Amino acid sequence: MKNFYILVFLFLSINVFAQQIIQDDFEGNGTITTWAGDDCDLNTNYANPFKIGINTSSTVLQYDDTGGSYANIRFDTSSNLDLSIKNTFSIKIYVSSSDITGNQENKVSLKLQNNTLAEPWSTQTEIIKPIVLNTWQTVEFDFKNDGYINLNAGSATPVSRTDFNRVLIQVNGENNKDLVTAYIDDVSYYESTYINQDPVFDRLVWSDEFDGQPGVTVDLDDSKWFKQTYPIQGGQSWANGEIQHYTDRMDNSYISNGTLKILAKKETYTNNNNVTKNYTSARLNSKYAFTYGKVEIRAKMPFGVGTFPALWMLGQNITETGGYWATSHGTTPWPDCGEVDIIEHWGDNQDFVQSALHNRSSFGGTVNKGGQRITNASTEFHVYTLEWNEDKMIFSVDGKVHYTYNPSIKNIQNWPYNAPQYLLFNVAILPNITAGFTESAMEVDYVRVYQESTASVSENDNLLDVSLFPNPVNNDLNIRFSSDLGNTKGTIYSITGQKVQEFYLENSAKKVDVSNLSKGVYFLRLASDKGNSSHKIIKN
Repeated sequence: MKNFYILVFLFLSINVFAQQIIQDDFEGNGTITTWAGDDCDLNTNYANPFKIGINTSSTVLQYDDTGGSYANIRFDTSSNLDLSIKNTFSIKIYVSSSDITGNQENKVSLKLQNNTLAEPWSTQTEIIKPIVLNTWQTVEFDFKNDGYINLNAGSATPVSRTDFNRVLIQVNGENNKDLVTAYIDDVSYYESTYINQDPVFDRLVWSDEFDGQPGVTVDLDDSKWFKQTYPIQGGQSWANGEIQHYTDRMDNSYISNGTLKILAKKETYTNNNNVTKNYTSARLNSKYAFTYGKVEIRAKMPFGVGTFPALWMLGQNITETGGYWATSHGTTPWPDCGEVDIIEHWGDNQDFVQSALHNRSSFGGTVNKGGQRITNASTEFHVYTLEWNEDKMIFSVDGKVHYTYNPSIKNIQNWPYNAPQYLLFNVAILPNITAGFTESAMEVDYVRVYQESTASVSENDNLLDVSLFPNPVNNDLNIRFSSDLGNTKGTIYSITGQKVQEFYLENSAKKVDVSNLSKGVYFLRLASDKGNSSHKIIKN
């Protein structure tokens, strides 16, 4: 009898929590039969009006929010989901800028609910992702690794729950009367193949070691640095109430004994605008700009109440008069260009260092900041590091992290950081400078910028019998395995190491649309629980 109860329990467990296949391509190959719309119109057999980019299929789902306050589309699953086994939903989505009204953020939500409750939403969990208009894009909702929102704060984490049996998709939020028409395709549900998705920045792409002949003072390498001298506020002064002039003289910035010195001095100086001030210093712009990577700066801060040194970055597109990039790239004013303060130090708060982000969502006295107290900031060198990828920025000193910036929904207001930034080093003088101050220098031993390298991709090909065809490829790349490897993640890199495309293989075959890639050589990395491999692709 005991064995009978065990068998009954196992039978019920399998039937309640079986991980059924959930997918729909809206061309007759789907397993979802319960599509429904709330407060909106729904058509699961709509001719694809935008057969471009990553989605040239003939038929898609049309989601037409005609002004319903809580418009969404949904389907029920045949058995409860177990997110500890499968945890990721994926969709393709297209929203045209001509098919929306209002000023809602462009985003898509995926919600999980319990349809056996009188109020199914009462215990829901939700992931919200930003979308880009006028293009097909793949959006993933990973309930194991992504940030989620539980409507009921007392609910457990999604991966520990097995009560979900309803899936909702909602575009541009709820509780509004705005109109939205969206097209959705290739809905699927699978186990996350999250394999340390943070990139490894191991390829040195730009640096200055500030080396020179011992005992000899030399100027900076003018192929790498520009000395910015023109005041940004009406030709008179700089921001933050700074009271110094920045000069291009070697008196204020130079290399000696293996380090860069930016020397702030008390002296009377009249600039080219015939403005006289009592302090001088230097502000350096790098002649190199980049998107994503790791920045390491080994530096020592100056001494003195009123000194304000900074190692930081600005968007290359800033329209800042007198900056190195303004003439060739200036299109966007501050703060919309984005500012990244890798490290700042104030002489009246000795040994406290801070990192901060300034953008349209918060600037000036920004709330996007974090810092830590270190020892001997002005007498010893410390390594100040920024790791910047497409998802977040991590700030640390000597390997100890003090701030991570990772807004859950990224938009132009809070994340202009998907475009090139350049480096700035400076020492400012604030009005509270101590009367006895004469001079003090910030020293920089080196600055190094690293990015991802295809060399970091494992060359140990232990994914057996992988075939790619055609190669060279025009539009569709076919990937085949001789055996089932489980969930496999594919990442395509340019020859310079930049990640250009990601996708997932859920079985032993995959057709990948690479029509958006430019002609050239690329590298494909395949990674699964059973191993890694890398392959060269030639795009015609």
